[in-house]
Amino acid sequence: MTITLFDDSARDSLLPLTFTRPVAKLRVGILTIAEKWAKHLDSDVAFLTVAYLQEKYPYDHHVDSLFINGSVCPDEYLVEAIGALKSGEALYASDILLAVRGVQAASGVPVINLEGFKLISYSRDYCRIVYPEHIFLHNEQEIVRDFELITAGRTSASLSSTNTILGDQIFVEEGVEAECSTFNTLKGPVYLGRNSGVWEGCMVRGAFALCEGAQLKMGTRIYAKTTIGPYCRIGGEINNAVIMGYSSKGHDGYLGNSVIGEWCNLGADTNNSNLKNNYASVKLWDYAHDCYRDTGLQFCGLIMGDHSKCSVNTMFNTGTVVGVSSNIFGAGFPENFVPDFSWYGIGNNTEYRLDKAIETTERVFARREKELDKMERGIFTAVFELTKHYRNIKTKL
Repeated sequence: MTITLFDDSARDSLLPLTFTRPVAKLRVGILTIAEKWAKHLDSDVAFLTVAYLQEKYPYDHHVDSLFINGSVCPDEYLVEAIGALKSGEALYASDILLAVRGVQAASGVPVINLEGFKLISYSRDYCRIVYPEHIFLHNEQEIVRDFELITAGRTSASLSSTNTILGDQIFVEEGVEAECSTFNTLKGPVYLGRNSGVWEGCMVRGAFALCEGAQLKMGTRIYAKTTIGPYCRIGGEINNAVIMGYSSKGHDGYLGNSVIGEWCNLGADTNNSNLKNNYASVKLWDYAHDCYRDTGLQFCGLIMGDHSKCSVNTMFNTGTVVGVSSNIFGAGFPENFVPDFSWYGIGNNTEYRLDKAIETTERVFARREKELDKMERGIFTAVFELTKHYRNIKTKL
């Protein structure tokens, strides 16, 4: 059986994080949504997404393909309901298509025709990632679920006796190096991925996930509900945040109730506010409607798209959205929305030239022994063109 994870309207509401990936490639918990479905159903997955991403994330259709909504996280009841679908049946929750089997769909056009299909209603609660803040809001629940999924029937590697471990909800993959640090698992599990590192003096409180090859630098303080994606380098203080992968926050500074994409860099002593002084609910920039959307949340920090960077001592206000491939520098607070491909000095926002952005990314990739190939360049170009009008509109809160 072929599994295809399709994008729906959540793709637009999850921008800028989904400019550079299908929805199912978002990381929430330990795994990406795609990795969750692959493990639950013991199958490879394909993607049905927008045309400019389709080459990187291939679509492979078969007559009996099972299509699953890429914004939906699996649980035991949903997996059972989807697994029971027969060809010509579609599973719905209210007006949301959860899954369908035996449908025809065109590559690069995430629209599925269900004419003549039998519609089956799903009435249980389930987890769907629709807005960027849902990633950190659901992260604790998804860490717990992924921890159980990944570790079932397996034996943890051991940690050095120089560490202090409270409780027994810890799983250590092979190759982990950790010394003289504290891991508190009394209120949530701690997962340390393959070849990850925890340097001396770190304090970690579960639920927490440190993914493959990631590092916590000396004295890092990690609060619950936090995920550090693969090959990140992290320091300072982090609370209820998700960093997707290959990003660096190597020095002191606070990051809370936030989502950071891949290949980002936060300069030393970068801080974000996650609570307004008047304790009012936080608004976030909504790409789909070109306006700010009230999240209804009292705690909401920074949303940053892939490849963006900020200089030392950057101060992000409560509810700031930074697009893809932007550079932020200068004294003072940036505006609450920094458009994609911005060269953003405080009070002076100009366009970050595409050729210069690609040139910088080539250097960043080279440091990690990766190559920015033609396919990646095509994605850069597509996102640059798609986001032009955001760089020309007034976006003050």
